[in-house]
Amino acid sequence: LAGEWPMAPSATHGVGRALCAALMLGAPRSSVCFRAHASRASGRGRAGCASRWRMLSGGGSAETSSSLGKAARLAKLRALMADEGLDALIVPSDDAHLSEYPPECFNRREFLSGFTGSAGTAVVTATSALLWTDGRYFLQASLELSDEWTLMKQGQPNVPEISTWLATAMPEAAGAVSTGRFKIPLRGRFKIGYDPLLHSHKSIETLTDAVSAPANVAAGSQPPVRSIAPTSYNLVDTVWADARPPLPTGPAWAHPLQWAGESVADKLQRMRCTMDGVDALLVVALDEIAWLFNMRGSDLPTTPVPYAYALVAHDGASLFIDEAKLEPALHDQLAAANVRVHAYPQIFDALVQIGAKSGKVLLDTTRANSGVVSALVTAGGSFVAVLSPPMVAKALKNPAELAGMREAHLRDAAALCAAFAWLEESFRSGENLDEFTVGMRFGEMRQQQQGYQSESFPIIVGAGKNGAIIHYRAAEGACAQIETGSRAMVLIDSGAQYDCGTTDVTRTIHLGAPSQIQKECFTRVLKGHMALDSCVFPEGTPGFVVDVLARRSLWEAGLDYQHGTGHGVGAALNVHEGPQSISARFGNTEPLAAGMILSNEPGFYDVDAEFGVRIENLLIVTKRMTQHNFGGKQFLGFERLTHVPIQRSLMAPELLSAEDVCWIDSYHAQVRKAVLPRVSGRAHEWLLAATEPLGSGFAQPRI
Repeated sequence: LAGEWPMAPSATHGVGRALCAALMLGAPRSSVCFRAHASRASGRGRAGCASRWRMLSGGGSAETSSSLGKAARLAKLRALMADEGLDALIVPSDDAHLSEYPPECFNRREFLSGFTGSAGTAVVTATSALLWTDGRYFLQASLELSDEWTLMKQGQPNVPEISTWLATAMPEAAGAVSTGRFKIPLRGRFKIGYDPLLHSHKSIETLTDAVSAPANVAAGSQPPVRSIAPTSYNLVDTVWADARPPLPTGPAWAHPLQWAGESVADKLQRMRCTMDGVDALLVVALDEIAWLFNMRGSDLPTTPVPYAYALVAHDGASLFIDEAKLEPALHDQLAAANVRVHAYPQIFDALVQIGAKSGKVLLDTTRANSGVVSALVTAGGSFVAVLSPPMVAKALKNPAELAGMREAHLRDAAALCAAFAWLEESFRSGENLDEFTVGMRFGEMRQQQQGYQSESFPIIVGAGKNGAIIHYRAAEGACAQIETGSRAMVLIDSGAQYDCGTTDVTRTIHLGAPSQIQKECFTRVLKGHMALDSCVFPEGTPGFVVDVLARRSLWEAGLDYQHGTGHGVGAALNVHEGPQSISARFGNTEPLAAGMILSNEPGFYDVDAEFGVRIENLLIVTKRMTQHNFGGKQFLGFERLTHVPIQRSLMAPELLSAEDVCWIDSYHAQVRKAVLPRVSGRAHEWLLAATEPLGSGFAQPRI
């Protein structure tokens, strides 16, 4: 691969040239389609590859002002859909790399719908606008969506998946036949559009299969012929027009070997060991590319990665990135590992050339967008679908990465001790506090720590009933005051990116006198947290097996929460990573393994009672010495990374066993020992008070 494919801009041809023209330049809507031949994109190749960001933006002709209201945005989009012959358009939350927290310029679904949560997909037809999201965001979406939108609560009874809805249940239209809840138009066809860069290849395959399935309609009726088609430009970008935020242009730098623990050359060689029978490995996910090349960047607001694609061959590797971003040390590091740097858009040319030689590529169809896969296949190539090798490898942290994560959490703990000390003192003194101000102050405290780079996700500060919105985000000038009464209970979920690691921690506090129901719910959440933290399990155990431990105490009272219990966390990378997780959803059978990092974050949320609870620590999966090793298996447990006190005044003594009290006191002693040398003044005093032992008399007899 290194040197085999000519990468000069003039080399674009065939499908690659058409893709550059359509997806980078924002060509006139009628000039280029996704599978166009070179003749239909004549003269676009050189200019397209010189425009390094238009492939990301994918905009069409910008004819409108973007100071449009939400209803006007939908109207303009529907007009564009009609021009393109589309009956439905899917608008996801993703960028071309399916990033969870893309920069503002790629928040197309948010721009269109007004829903600001990080997860959700919109579907727009001529008469309907629908938003699918998961249980973390039901309340938030119901508050943010306008009357033009219908909220589709994923996973709830009688709520179809997007593919099912598009395939079998269309919104009401003239001349339609009823199928129960919805009606199906009797027109001859129903065409569904999507931007191929914003959907995984697997999701498009699934949608295609669903749409191709026979429709269940009334006897004697003729259902429409449904089809899905990639768009040649992004229609939402055209509506957004000149108001769209600018594209990211920040630098990319070398991640020190001190924290990476393994050289680029060694990582590439490990990847080649997975490449039997293929010509190259395609890597699309930004955190995987950053890990593979010991590279960090600043293109995403809360994740230290740059925009890039990568191809690994048996004799070299290619990184497709804006070379102007590379700091000198990173440039030298890549050259030493025989990594060639090419312009970001030229990934399409490389895949087309592999395809032209009937080459075969290893890739993860759930993480590679449909656009790049189609470029390979349309040119004559093929692929082998696997769970992404870099994703699997980076989930198992090496000793240097674990050392970096431990250091990051100690820095973070010092910052949070200072922040909580400030918050309690400010509240007692009567200072006017709101959620946004508190979030800003917590960020300022972290910025004082060595190696701080950014938040690891937008901070959540929810007072009172806002704490029941699982992924709430306070807006300046339009958020709740923190005050006595119900708003004295505050949920704060936050994290940071440091040069050595990534943090994510949630604490729920009460600044007054908590009610009995608040204390009971808090304590049941805490008991679930402790049960998961303390568990020992055999190797090969998937996360869903231990999820019940975190819910048991809540279940005993008829309570629960609508989100997973634990997600993977990257080392100075994504705050959410796979393949590991702890969740009631048993579809993820990936075993928990030593070296993985996961969160432990049970919760409870009651908007009517005006409070929410979540307690979150990060954990390292570690080997445990046990008296026996049944079946010759290694047994595993957890090491705590997070060192932040848990508020004792919210605990209900009658629900705590002697073992529970021992865990709490032991944890607080560990926190005090690790963090006290890193704090001073008011934070030092606060930490001492917050980690006082409960004492043997705290636990009450349980009947």
